Amino acid sequence: MHTDTERCVRAVRAKDARFDGWFFTAVLTTRIYCRPSCPVVPPKAENMTFYPSAAACQQAGFRACKRCRPDTSPGSPEWNARADSVARAMRLIQDGVVDREGVPGLAARLGYSTRQIERQLLAEVGAGPLALARAQRAQTARLLIETTALPMAEVAFAAGFASIRTFNDTVREVFALAPSELRARAAGRGTRPAPTPGVLALRLPYRAPLNPDNLFGHLAATAVPGVEEWRDGAYRRTLTLPHGHGIVSLAPRPDHIACRLSLTDPRDLTLAISRCRRMLDLDADPVAIDDQLRTDPLLAPHVDKAPGRRVPRTADAAEFAVRAVLGQQVSTAAARTHAARLVTAHGTPVDDPEGGLTHLFPSAEALSGLDPETLAFPRSRRTTLTTLIGALADGTLRLGADSDWDEARAQLSVLPGFGPWTVELIAMRALGDPDAFLPTDLGIRRAAADLGLPSSPAALTARAASWRPWRAYAVQYMWATGDHPINQLPAR
Repeated sequence: MHTDTERCVRAVRAKDARFDGWFFTAVLTTRIYCRPSCPVVPPKAENMTFYPSAAACQQAGFRACKRCRPDTSPGSPEWNARADSVARAMRLIQDGVVDREGVPGLAARLGYSTRQIERQLLAEVGAGPLALARAQRAQTARLLIETTALPMAEVAFAAGFASIRTFNDTVREVFALAPSELRARAAGRGTRPAPTPGVLALRLPYRAPLNPDNLFGHLAATAVPGVEEWRDGAYRRTLTLPHGHGIVSLAPRPDHIACRLSLTDPRDLTLAISRCRRMLDLDADPVAIDDQLRTDPLLAPHVDKAPGRRVPRTADAAEFAVRAVLGQQVSTAAARTHAARLVTAHGTPVDDPEGGLTHLFPSAEALSGLDPETLAFPRSRRTTLTTLIGALADGTLRLGADSDWDEARAQLSVLPGFGPWTVELIAMRALGDPDAFLPTDLGIRRAAADLGLPSSPAALTARAASWRPWRAYAVQYMWATGDHPINQLPAR
């Protein structure tokens, strides 16, 4: 979008928050870059130039605006709506892969050379992987500086910087303030709460509108005891992270998601935030999605009634694949019971002083020694589960932010017991494909009958062609027509 100058200028003059994260405005006279909704008086059109990312702005020598704080914009919805190499690279960079594995590690995950990845990112995003990772480190550093009392040396290494000098230079260059000045400004504004040892309090932005009912209702209704819970108006769960583990609490607010993170190692902050944003689908563009779904006259009244529905996703794709198999042909309550037994027997215990979380969900490696005879369901489903666990454990099946959606579907489809429903559910909630569709789902077929849509899978799929590429969101609106706990925000 940043190449459409006229459209960008109109968005900046209207201070339209819907375009935050889609592009960034760089002002040639002040050498400052802003989000489109910046509250200051818009500059003259001839003094504006537009970039597709904050990293591209920084690489061109612009510094972040202190008023609108463009580094806190929601992410571009493009990267979660596409499965090409650039989108997959962007998702991996958001997960901190470059900091942990370097550019060669990023390229290896995608199956390309480092030169190809750098060329593709420069062409579309205006910055290479190192510049994008640097911009993300700066944002993480700012979060830690303003929301914690950590010493600056610990902030530097937790944000992924190799040295304190690089940390200081980067913060000064990006924000035009020293790290100590950033902390002093936050304290003066009263934005830094009284620190709780080991706990980070953050605000996760999103594009309005956001309907929290099905989002948090689904996560709470399907929560695995010991791993997830709904407590005091917030969804809480444990996270398995590269350097340790974490516990996150997420609560809906009118203009943001309140996030409280407890991490055993602050180096995992970038990945933890990325997983939370992806789980709640916070980078979606609900206006564009809902406008497309409203073109169907039978679906339009339900979109108008409660706009802004998101797709409830997952914090760990491999975990969800296991849970999808446990949920085959059983009720939500039964699926939770099966998962809880696996967690108790094979999960890693954790301490949660604030609630009732007791374990991390077991990894595929931890489940590889599972005795199928201990599973209380039919032999065919035992085979399905153990085959999936084996494929995940030995690396022949990889599910995550770097997955090619079509390739993952093909790999899942050849596993015993994996029909279209299971494959599409994993594609929708674990891989994040916004066009995943479940025409054979019982709830969808009932909703189709109630709405006057075709109820046979083939006919419904044909009718849903006009909903593309947002059929996963249409699923949420159709599920919402039924009376099920997944559609209701749990009581406090």
